[in-house]
Amino acid sequence: MEKASYRPRFGYDIRIKRDDAAPEPKQRRCAVPGCHEEGVCHVPISPKDLTRRQWLCVEHAREHNEQWDFFDGMNEREIERFRTEAVTGHRPTWPIGKRIAGIRDFVGGAYTVEDGYAVFQAAKVKTEPRRPQRVLTPLQRQAFDILNLDPSASLNQVKARYKELVKRFHPDANGGDRGAEERLKRVIKAYGVLRASGLT
Repeated sequence: MEKASYRPRFGYDIRIKRDDAAPEPKQRRCAVPGCHEEGVCHVPISPKDLTRRQWLCVEHAREHNEQWDFFDGMNEREIERFRTEAVTGHRPTWPIGKRIAGIRDFVGGAYTVEDGYAVFQAAKVKTEPRRPQRVLTPLQRQAFDILNLDPSASLNQVKARYKELVKRFHPDANGGDRGAEERLKRVIKAYGVLRASGLT
């Protein structure tokens, strides 16, 4: 019985055909004259131009690497410059604030940046340092009320107010008035509370 031959339905055959006789890969020879070994190492020819390369065998590549001096022909200054630029991968860098990226416009020699959240503006505003808030007990608060002072009053303000009130309510200045004497007692007691608490 004769084997039926395959006929493609649409006029073309999509089956993958194997190449029984695949071509042998071409061997590279070592670039050193007189060497018949295979060139397996792709090395640059010169440090000055790293794009030009050649194929060498293992032995000649080893000799090439032993003699290779990347800094040959450079003076100390050029070597130091290369080392400094190597830190950033030889990519360009800019001082802080000088890079154009992210800068909206350049007007009159000054860079302006869109600052929607007023981050940079807040840094420019100089505010006076706030005095720390005191945590007062009810007795201390009452003492400040008697002296008619704000609870954030300084030591000098408390002393000045105490001296003023003592002179005002002293019995000698009020002709022996009992009401002034009671007020004086309250002022002295309030000042004593503040002194005992370490606020004065």
